[in-house]
Amino acid sequence: MITRSGRSRTRSVVVALAVAALTVAGSVSVAPRTTNAQAAVGPLAAAVEDEGADCAVSGLPDLGSLPTNAKLPDPFRKLNGTTVTSRSDWRCRRAEIKELAEKFVYGDKPAKPATVTGTVSTSTITVNVSHNGKSSSFSARVELPSGTGPFPAVVVVGGFGADTATIKAAGAAVISYDPLAVGREGTPRTNKQGAFYSIYGSSSSTGLLAAWGWGVSRIIDVIEQSDGRILRADAMGVTGCSRYGKGAFVIGAFDQRIALTMPIESGSAGVPIFRGIPGEGAQSLSSAYGEQPWLGDAFGSFTSSPNRLPVDTHEIVAMVAPRGLFVMDNPHIANLGPRSASVAALGGAEVYRALGAGDNITYWSDVQDGTHCANRPEWRTPLQNNIRKFLLRTGNEPGAIRISSKALGRLADWRDWSTPVLSDGPTTPPPTTPPPTTPPPTTPPPTTPPPTTPPPPTTPPPTGGGCTATVSINQWTGGFVATVRVTAAATPLNGWTVALTLPSGASVTNVWSANQSGNTGAVRFTNVAYNGSVAPGQSTEFGFQGSGTGGTLTPACSAA
Repeated sequence: MITRSGRSRTRSVVVALAVAALTVAGSVSVAPRTTNAQAAVGPLAAAVEDEGADCAVSGLPDLGSLPTNAKLPDPFRKLNGTTVTSRSDWRCRRAEIKELAEKFVYGDKPAKPATVTGTVSTSTITVNVSHNGKSSSFSARVELPSGTGPFPAVVVVGGFGADTATIKAAGAAVISYDPLAVGREGTPRTNKQGAFYSIYGSSSSTGLLAAWGWGVSRIIDVIEQSDGRILRADAMGVTGCSRYGKGAFVIGAFDQRIALTMPIESGSAGVPIFRGIPGEGAQSLSSAYGEQPWLGDAFGSFTSSPNRLPVDTHEIVAMVAPRGLFVMDNPHIANLGPRSASVAALGGAEVYRALGAGDNITYWSDVQDGTHCANRPEWRTPLQNNIRKFLLRTGNEPGAIRISSKALGRLADWRDWSTPVLSDGPTTPPPTTPPPTTPPPTTPPPTTPPPTTPPPPTTPPPTGGGCTATVSINQWTGGFVATVRVTAAATPLNGWTVALTLPSGASVTNVWSANQSGNTGAVRFTNVAYNGSVAPGQSTEFGFQGSGTGGTLTPACSAA
């Protein structure tokens, strides 16, 4: 794999994610948002490794019955063909995605073994595992920050590429995890080695990434069982670069106790969508599959036909939701697949947005230094912000997606599904959730939605024919983003047009989820194939980026 590239200055495209809007903009510092959405979603770690373990998952497809689909699978579409309609539905839909990912991509990640013991000290964590008459053990090194514990902690997979100085300066401990002790590289698929395979067999079809994730889950088990004076099991993060970025991505997706997942330049078999890798010129899927047994054995059937996969990495991004996710990427090395990674982030961000957690995801490829796995100044502040928000719980800085123009992917090119407006409800009720008859005192009354949710909830759906449109503006010096919501009236829409007039000096520079006519003055937008049909009283959204001042826009909607 290419490991370094020359420096290059490049314009960036920025996407700021709010609860109600996915925005693409020029470089800008986004002001902190209201805390209502954060309080409603609760972007903290779960109390258990897998909150969907009790979901009855059925209808998994067989390898021989998989259709070819060049578009990304719909993350909101359940295996039974119905669509997620409420936030509470997501818990078991996530369980379906997990099962698909294990069956076709990573191999099974077993649940907690029968016996897990170990110790936590100021310098070391030891882990001892016994299951079905077999046992294994491994350890990890601990570096504490200054101050008094217990401390949140970030597991650094593989020991390089992570900005450990900034992590410790922010107040989190660093756990240096050697994944090769759990799943060794350089071994054939028929004779895998390491602590995981000592328990589950050297011919296990589970790939190294899932095995590495199992190891981190066992570390968290030991921290949970400790006296809690050194490390906090409820404030865990994970990071790593390159192959260990692949590991960090999978580790965070599969253990919901991890509050903050931070993969760095993960490349093929990491964040980039599998469907996009062949066209981007990234490391081929066959190369990634053959270089090391990172992926599960079953993935070998898809190295030349990723369009047959019933799951893709935008849904692995979605598995992290609504927890914290900070993806760091390098736009200067095409072999890493940064364009495909940006599409995965944008696709997964739609799930974050639907869950009311748009502020909890950050994707950042707007960097100048092209050196692989360098500590970059552009990432330092968002790294600190994410640690404060998700591990220390002292901040509420919103996430942002900053995509370099050198590697800008377009989600619209990859999806034929739309993002539903989910009804209110807890995303994944933790075991401590009170009975339904006793709502938590922090839950807003049903008649008072969070103020960040457009359109104004006091406006009833239109009762006549046609449609209406509302617009929200995110403005900064020299540019803005408009998010437009189209709502059908009493009859269904089979196509729509939105017309509006831009203020003098403003122009459209980018548009998504709509076709565009005109850049200045009077402009028109029409639906694309996947969002033209809207049921009575339901809504769809599109957006556009503009230069200048958006001002007060008055959109007019008409049915096609």
